[in-house]
Amino acid sequence: MQFPPRLGEASNRKALVWARPRTVPCGNDLPLRRLRGVCRETARNLRDVHDLALRGKDKQALTRRIQEKILREIELRADDDLIDIGCGDGTLLRLARERGLHSAAGFLATEEEATVVRGLGLQVRQGFTDKLPLADNFASVVICNNVLLVVPREKIRASLQEIHRVARPEARIFIGEIPVEPGPPPEPEFPTARETLAYLYRKHGVRAWLGMLRRMIFWKLTGRPMVIRGGSTVAFYAQPPDFVAVAEAAGLTLVRTWPHDDWPANRYNYLFRKHEQGCPAGSAVSTTLAS
Repeated sequence: MQFPPRLGEASNRKALVWARPRTVPCGNDLPLRRLRGVCRETARNLRDVHDLALRGKDKQALTRRIQEKILREIELRADDDLIDIGCGDGTLLRLARERGLHSAAGFLATEEEATVVRGLGLQVRQGFTDKLPLADNFASVVICNNVLLVVPREKIRASLQEIHRVARPEARIFIGEIPVEPGPPPEPEFPTARETLAYLYRKHGVRAWLGMLRRMIFWKLTGRPMVIRGGSTVAFYAQPPDFVAVAEAAGLTLVRTWPHDDWPANRYNYLFRKHEQGCPAGSAVSTTLAS
């Protein structure tokens, strides 16, 4: 399969704690820029490709189980052109290819991550959730799982409209793991390594303090950036009726929604199809979701 010309970079994933002074940009894109920074750092220091799935250590079986459920839900066919927005370590792309289909392509936050997964023989590119480097009506199957929760709320409608744009009429669209409530707050930021270590000692104890001290010494000796991964931050959450309303305003038709029955809890999955007549112009969205 040939990709169309490159249109842009990518978005999302994890939160940071900066352990030394650093100038960062301001504005609504600040969380996304930080997330991309973590994604780049993860790819550069990768020990296990599964780290790109961002589910935690030793969660390969969980990742595979969730991806297999998604493929069963969308009822993959031999003539399908599938895209996976936020494809992680490429598990779903590999499983889809093993089952047989016309094409399977993924998108990741940074070129560094995409390069790693391309090395596994998979078709992977950069791509924003709201600006994918694909032609209109490209895919018969669109997967976007465990991704929109880290997209800023103000970009959700544009992201759903972009999914509508690249999907063919009657495409099956799986959007998964949308939280129904906010997650825990991100770890705080500190201007110095000393303050970071003090916080870790107070919050998590001696073991975490010693572990971070070793990492900081290693970063200092190697000249690598001093970045602490603070876990994923939920930027977007919605109750099912509110999310369905904004998706339908973007031109998607709900097939069904159901609770995510794997770790973590308090999330919902959604299966949509694309309207034949395209996205309704000027459709109203839920005021609860848009606020």
